[in-house]
Amino acid sequence: MAAQATRLSAVLFDLDGTLIDSAPDLAGAADQMRVKRGLSSLPFESYRHMAGSGARGMLGIAFGITPESGEFEAMREEFFQGYEQRMLNNTHVFDGVAELMRAIAAQGLQWGVVTNKSRRFTEPLTGAIPLFATAGAIVSGDSTPFSKPHPAPLLEASRQLGIEPSACMYVGDDERDMRAGRAAGMRTVAAAYGYMGLQADATLWEADSIIGSPLELLNLIKQA
Repeated sequence: MAAQATRLSAVLFDLDGTLIDSAPDLAGAADQMRVKRGLSSLPFESYRHMAGSGARGMLGIAFGITPESGEFEAMREEFFQGYEQRMLNNTHVFDGVAELMRAIAAQGLQWGVVTNKSRRFTEPLTGAIPLFATAGAIVSGDSTPFSKPHPAPLLEASRQLGIEPSACMYVGDDERDMRAGRAAGMRTVAAAYGYMGLQADATLWEADSIIGSPLELLNLIKQA
């Protein structure tokens, strides 16, 4: 593919499940809603695998409802408000990510974030975590008219960095990340340590590479 022939200049990342472990706070917001309604608390591991699906995933686990349910919109807003109040309580950067970013900078590469999380949450979250001060671009799910798997958010990030899409690598923990990356003409890397869902199989995502930890990305960057 043409992207492979271009020298790598930037690495773009998904946020939740790729750079940060936000599952504890996402799960906590949903479980708080259960307890408020007199239901028993669910174990964290019941929620974690669906953390990448945001409100849809968390409310699906907590209450078995879908976006088609009549009560979904009201419960989603209640979930959002609860998450806003606690989203920095237990969320943390994955082990190895800080070292990875230092290595990326040492190689003269830029980096950025492309997430489907809305700016309502992305901006305060990344603003509170020092790591993100060095990001050259942060694109949220509502920063462009389309969200992933559409390539528009990734193309916006490359535009903000002033780098051709073919000189970018995109790392994410969901199949839609790989679809968006391919559509944007970027190299794609599946983060198999993230929130992949119980039935997910990263080997089927047609990613250029698969990593089992953040620091495994360093070898791919060196080879690019």
